[in-house]
Amino acid sequence: MMKERFSKLLLGEDMSGSGKGVCTAVAISNAITNLYATVFGQNLRLEPLPPEKMSMWRKEMDCLLSVCDYIVEFSPSFSQNLQDRIVEVMTSTPRSDIYMNLPALEKLDAMLLDILDSFRDTEFWYAEQGSLSSDRTKSGSFRKVVSRNEEKWWLPVACVPTRGISEKSRKLLQHKRDCANQIHKAAMAINNGILADMKVPDTYMEALPKCGRASVGDAIYRYMITTERFSANYLLDCLNISSEHEALEIADRVEASMYTWRRKACINHSKSWDKIKNQMADGDKNDKNYILASRAESMLFCLKQRYPGLSQTTLDASKIQDNKDVGQAILESYSRVLEGLAFNIVAWIEDVLYVDSTTRQQDK
Repeated sequence: MMKERFSKLLLGEDMSGSGKGVCTAVAISNAITNLYATVFGQNLRLEPLPPEKMSMWRKEMDCLLSVCDYIVEFSPSFSQNLQDRIVEVMTSTPRSDIYMNLPALEKLDAMLLDILDSFRDTEFWYAEQGSLSSDRTKSGSFRKVVSRNEEKWWLPVACVPTRGISEKSRKLLQHKRDCANQIHKAAMAINNGILADMKVPDTYMEALPKCGRASVGDAIYRYMITTERFSANYLLDCLNISSEHEALEIADRVEASMYTWRRKACINHSKSWDKIKNQMADGDKNDKNYILASRAESMLFCLKQRYPGLSQTTLDASKIQDNKDVGQAILESYSRVLEGLAFNIVAWIEDVLYVDSTTRQQDK
């Protein structure tokens, strides 16, 4: 298995060996994403990972992350040679982004696995959607399919005793939910930081609309341009977003308009993002395009906060596919899968707490 995965990385996922595969960064990003799907894809409930899947995750992630041991940056330093002469030499140190983020991600990984492993001998259990029985006998069960799960018919239904779970178990579940939620925020912050550092593909910049207003729409644009005290949350409330699909569509439009206004705010209207990013730091903060770009960035941030499970935007997906930096590819994919796992754990715990709350209300 390990030989097969290693060979696919070297071949860039091109099994013909003709050299038409993807670059190493994309191949290793895909490998981490696929490993996560293999290990956690069928895990839809709060329970420990099977030993064989736990072993697979740790063993293969250790192999994939070992690449980071050889990603270094060189800096000059002084050393004394055998003749007691001071000479300048180049020393290697781990690259700063890897040195800062990789240990943090490994810690978050271990914490999430510990949370899953702690769900042994629980007071709740699961039945398949619509089933009135479970695989193990309990003193009572919650037999009604909870409405919040109706649109997710493939998920198992959480069941609790007729009077709900004990107060001790309830508080423990709430504590684990809060821990997983903090892990989710930390992984998301790391992922956002890595994506922000990735180069914006030239193809994305060239495809941007000439007018940011056309991209974002008249209603949003009018509020952004006429309001002195801009509130992204108020604007999102006014939009009455009804689904994550609609939220993702708005995120794509706002992000495209943001980069359009950023480009217009630059003096030479360069299409290269590296030049635009440098010029934005020294730009006129009273410029209309600068203000609009800042407000669009604020709106995009608030939108992602409201919908933490939102899929990748068009720009994020383009960055990942166009990225050539192996270190960034590892950090981005690792933080992304941990973010997804943490989000799922929070959602599963909230499902159990919701069923418990409904059961206790019915028992009154």
